[in-house]
Amino acid sequence: MACNNYVCHEHNHRLLLSRTSLLIAVSLVFMSIESAASDYSFKSYSHGKPDKQRMLSTMIGAQGVIYCRSGTKFIPLKGALARISCLAVDTRGYETAPFSILSKPADANGYFLATLSPSEVEDGWRLSECKAFLHSSPVSSCAVPTDANRGISGALLSSYTLINNGKMKLYSTRPFVYSPGSRPISSPSG
Repeated sequence: MACNNYVCHEHNHRLLLSRTSLLIAVSLVFMSIESAASDYSFKSYSHGKPDKQRMLSTMIGAQGVIYCRSGTKFIPLKGALARISCLAVDTRGYETAPFSILSKPADANGYFLATLSPSEVEDGWRLSECKAFLHSSPVSSCAVPTDANRGISGALLSSYTLINNGKMKLYSTRPFVYSPGSRPISSPSG
């Protein structure tokens, strides 16, 4: 049975995300095992002050799928980018200016992943809110962003799955959608 409606694509999206999350988790476990097995030597440990930033922070990941809507069909948009924008609170409790990171280009299934490590955040900053947005489409004939699942206004990253022994918080978004056409060209006001 052909799947031409949004409900089928939503089901396929959830299935893809759960499989991808499992694949990422299994890959990270194997990398950890390989790393541990490769070094049996004793290590010298410093008993100095622990790095507070590293102790309090974990890596953050955001994943989702980006489609091009063509009539009633939703086609995965390979090469599309998502943007993750975050607010943070500095060491004195003041909100910082927002900062953003881009995802890796979406794969052939439209799947994107963006990661943010503690080393990419200023020392002492705590993330207070992050949102995912559509950023760009590689296909000029399907480049009009839609606000489906808050692709334009920002999908709040609020619930996550801990993977890699709790070292990464992986957030998932609902599918984002571009529609046919090109972006309107703004003319200079004059």
